[in-house]
Amino acid sequence: MNSDFNLDEHHRQSIRLKEYDYSQEGLYFVTICVQKYACLFGQITEGKMCLSEIGEITGKLWYEIKNHASNIELHEFVVMPNHLHGIIEIIDANVGARHALPTRAGHALPLQTRFQNPGKNTLSSIVGSYKSAVSKYVHHLGFTKFSWQRNYYEHIIRNADSYTQIAQYIINNPTNWKSDKFHTS
Repeated sequence: MNSDFNLDEHHRQSIRLKEYDYSQEGLYFVTICVQKYACLFGQITEGKMCLSEIGEITGKLWYEIKNHASNIELHEFVVMPNHLHGIIEIIDANVGARHALPTRAGHALPLQTRFQNPGKNTLSSIVGSYKSAVSKYVHHLGFTKFSWQRNYYEHIIRNADSYTQIAQYIINNPTNWKSDKFHTS
């Protein structure tokens, strides 16, 4: 090992809540940023987001999340010049038809339990798959310098008032771009 390598400096600490199950049903406010806050998704003109080609892809693929992750609903969403905000709702994974397969011991094992990957529908797997899909797609189109920041920000929405406030923040984000913490000149 390189003697100059400092484990304390390079240890990645999670920004997620410890002991919180991010696969449980609930509403999650997510912010995902472009590496170094580069404004690759477009620009704000007169309070409206004008998407670049990468921005259009980013927006279209957001709505594809529902086709690749089970038991989710997508709520408010906006692509900004160098980041995006969205609300992802994970709904009860146990709702719906359950089929059973016989096991060797003769007991029935629910199909959903037998074949479902429990890590597939966590917030981090949903966001990670989305980021990967966008990256692959835009790199395939020749935008090889595009990359995301390593992580993403999330906030667990715990009540209706919080949901309303966050939804309004997302909707109004383009008109408030100049005061946005991710605004770059």
